[in-house]
Amino acid sequence: MKGLKEKESNLIWLIMAFAAGVFLFYPLGKLLLKSFETAGGIGIGLYQEVLAGKKFLLVAGNSVGIAGVSALLTTILAFVCAYSLHFSNLPGSFKKIIKNLCVLPMLLPTITYGFAIIYSFGKQGVYTRLLGRQLFDIYGINGLIIGYIIYTFPIAFLLLTNTMAYIDKKFVLVSRVMGDKGIKTFYVAVFRPLLGTIVTAIIQCFFLSFTDFGIPASVGGKVKTIAGLLYEQMLGSVPDFGRGAVIAIMMLLPSVISILLIWQLEKTNICYNSIENSEIPKGAIRDGILGIMTTLIVSGIMLVLLVIFLIPFISGWPYDLTFTLKHFKNVFADTALTGVLRNSLYVSLATALFGTTISFFAALVATRSKVGKGKKNFLDILGNVTNTIPGMVIGIAYMLTFTGTRLQTTFTIIIICNTLHFFATPYMMMKNSFLKLNSGFEATGKIMGDSWFQSLYRIIIPNTVETIFSVLNYYFVNSMVTISGIVFLTGARTMVMTTKIKELQHFAKFSEIFVLSFLIFLINLTIKVIFKGVKKYEKVI
Repeated sequence: MKGLKEKESNLIWLIMAFAAGVFLFYPLGKLLLKSFETAGGIGIGLYQEVLAGKKFLLVAGNSVGIAGVSALLTTILAFVCAYSLHFSNLPGSFKKIIKNLCVLPMLLPTITYGFAIIYSFGKQGVYTRLLGRQLFDIYGINGLIIGYIIYTFPIAFLLLTNTMAYIDKKFVLVSRVMGDKGIKTFYVAVFRPLLGTIVTAIIQCFFLSFTDFGIPASVGGKVKTIAGLLYEQMLGSVPDFGRGAVIAIMMLLPSVISILLIWQLEKTNICYNSIENSEIPKGAIRDGILGIMTTLIVSGIMLVLLVIFLIPFISGWPYDLTFTLKHFKNVFADTALTGVLRNSLYVSLATALFGTTISFFAALVATRSKVGKGKKNFLDILGNVTNTIPGMVIGIAYMLTFTGTRLQTTFTIIIICNTLHFFATPYMMMKNSFLKLNSGFEATGKIMGDSWFQSLYRIIIPNTVETIFSVLNYYFVNSMVTISGIVFLTGARTMVMTTKIKELQHFAKFSEIFVLSFLIFLINLTIKVIFKGVKKYEKVI
């Protein structure tokens, strides 16, 4: 039985290693080689041209500056909301509503945030008309910062609120008893233990903003970002794959630095011997201020997103404000639009199933097999590598590698791209779940006469089913909203809703854009509710 288990584990590892070589390391190697190709052979000429150009330095500066400011503001706002949930005596119902609303933007594609900003604060925007004047220019820096905040806020909030849940609240009381004032108590009992997570949230928000393509595509205006420049080089009117490859490689540098910093920050985390759920000291003024601030932050985000659920039901904004369902009827009557809806559902479901299977078996081999340490480390490296590569870079590497092959513009390459793009988090989720299981489960199954597959079916899967559904949900939702990688891979037959939205932008068909965005949200919300219900049912039985 032991030999069979080792044989099966090694077979799974070989399949993973082969897939990683073909669909990750080879395309990235080809992208790197492309960046060194010159008219005279191999050299650094393209790098010299790109780095010597004022345009690239200006665009890179814009991206770094805007992403940095956005990340800092987002983390501050997310901290306030997370702090209100864990260190106040606000009503439980209020906290539950806030918690759900804080993660709501994750159900929408980033390119939609830009159109929501346009219809909120543009010259004919909802709030511009209500106030009688336009508050600010939405194109450029202002629009990008607002869009990045909405995009990265849920991630920063989740990081902070998850860590705050493990902070021992009794240290707040101890600090008070020791005679510390409010600010010192806050620093010693809350801020200091959270410092690593706070910096991690800033870095993560910066990384996501720096590499995002959807928001600059809609509200970037004349302010160019590195993601927008990369798109122009690869799919513009005059494509330059060589320069595009150089920009893609340069785009990796901040990503790698961000992940390396996060790894170092994990070493600074404070661990408690035990955690006690002590009562939060009473403070009506504190709770009132936190309640108001949290309400304003969440309301501000929701007000921008509100137009996504408003515009599809209005006949013709801003001149005909009557209620209508004609936009939905037009979308469902258009075979091209219903086709992209089916494509999105197919790609997301297939990615969820395929990605969860890959993550499950990769984590299983890494934690509960007898393969060598080097092989296990390889799987961890694979997870870390995919976490550092922006979706656009994967998409471009695939475009350069698989153009002219049978995989070009197929559903298969899109599903593989999504699986690799989002692999890191599902892999870690499954790995952590397996590490929590009793290490003797398989031995017990062996004594009972079960084969490895029987133990897998009867013991491992039932005990990790909650995590499996979480991974399925993660893959599905992210596949529904992503655009950065697959924008280079879809064709007329395989176009999905997010790439269709990008196409509709050129024809100013905003009614269709908002209908598709509404449908993406509705589908993701439905899937989230279904998986949540299934997980509750599993707990009951």
